[in-house]
Amino acid sequence: MKNIEHIGIAVKDMSVSEELFSKLLNVNSYKTEKVESEGVETVFFQTGETKVELLAATRSDSPIAKFIEKKGEGIHHIAFEVADIDAEIERLEKEGFKLINTQPKDGADNKRIAFLHPKSTNGVLIEICQEKAK
Repeated sequence: MKNIEHIGIAVKDMSVSEELFSKLLNVNSYKTEKVESEGVETVFFQTGETKVELLAATRSDSPIAKFIEKKGEGIHHIAFEVADIDAEIERLEKEGFKLINTQPKDGADNKRIAFLHPKSTNGVLIEICQEKAK
């Protein structure tokens, strides 16, 4: 793993949260994107070398909606950048980690992504991501 790529934060109201984090981080968001397959709207902020991703549900059955219903707003996941997501998935499986995604899928911000189950990572949802070829 190369570095922390971003921290994902689940929010109920994107407009309120985008304004709050803009004030907190003292920067404007640089990107808004909907990922229809996940039922989520994302807003990204760049702070130093790391990004903060706000995630709001666009439908009631989305993973973010379920997360907020169960745990409330807050840190949803930590994403690590990897050089080769396919090789990293294979390595993590061999190391005994439980994966939610055994094949990468398209995510926000031009990334291929996969998630590790929190039951195998001390309760923390971990995302691995790799920049898609342009």
